[in-house]
Amino acid sequence: MSTSATSCVPLKNRLLAALPSEEYERLLPHLKHVSLPLREILCQTGDRMKYAWFPLSGMISMLSGVSDGANVEVGVIGNEGMLGLPIFLGSGIAPNQAIVQVADGAMRMKADILRAEFKRAGPLQVLLLRYTQAFFTQVSQSAACNRLHALDQRLCRWLLVVHDRMESDHFLLTHEFISHMLGMRRSGVSEAASTLQNAGLIHYSHGKIHILNREGLESASCECYQIVKEMSARLLA
Repeated sequence: MSTSATSCVPLKNRLLAALPSEEYERLLPHLKHVSLPLREILCQTGDRMKYAWFPLSGMISMLSGVSDGANVEVGVIGNEGMLGLPIFLGSGIAPNQAIVQVADGAMRMKADILRAEFKRAGPLQVLLLRYTQAFFTQVSQSAACNRLHALDQRLCRWLLVVHDRMESDHFLLTHEFISHMLGMRRSGVSEAASTLQNAGLIHYSHGKIHILNREGLESASCECYQIVKEMSARLLA
C-alpha cells in the first residue's frame, strides 16, 4: 500500500469528520493515508489486527467462509465507518476476512493508538460505539434479507449499498463476484440483473454497471435497505 502526506487528503471519512476539529488535529499525527487496491485482503479470519482503517471512499467487504472455501458477504464498510471494531471491543482478533471491493484510499491508525484513544473516553469513543451499533444493525438485517427476500430485491439492496459509498454512477462488478458477495448462484445474479436492466434501472455490460434510476432501485428493493439507512442516520447524525 502506498502512502502520501496526510495533510493533503480531504477529510471524506464521516466518523473522522464528525470529530471536533481540535480532537481531529490531535489525532492527525497518528493517521496515515494509504491506498487500498482492488481485492487487497486487509485481514484474515483469526488475525490479530495491527491497524484500523477509516475509508475515504470505495468499499471494504467483510466475508464469512466455510470449510469448502465458499464465502459470503456479511457486512460492508465505506466512508461512513471503519474497519477494526475488535481492536477496541477487547479481543483484537478479526472475526472475518476483510477485502477491498471498490478501490480507493483510507486513513490508517495503529491498533495500540486506537485502543488508547478509545480508553480516553472522549468524542472518538462515543462515535465508535455508535458506529458499532449501526454496523451490527447492518449485519443482522443483511442476514434476514438474504434468508427472506427475492434475488432481485436483494440485488437492488446491494447495489444501493455500493452506490451510497461510491462517487460515481458507474462501477466494475462482475456477476461472479456479486454471486460470491450475496451467496447466490451466478445464474441467479444474471437473471436478477437482467430483470433490473429490462426495467430500466441499471445498464450492465462486461462487468460494468451503470445506475440509471436510483429512485427506481429504491422502490424495487426490499425494506432492509431503508431500515439500515435510517438507523445509521439516527446513530451517526
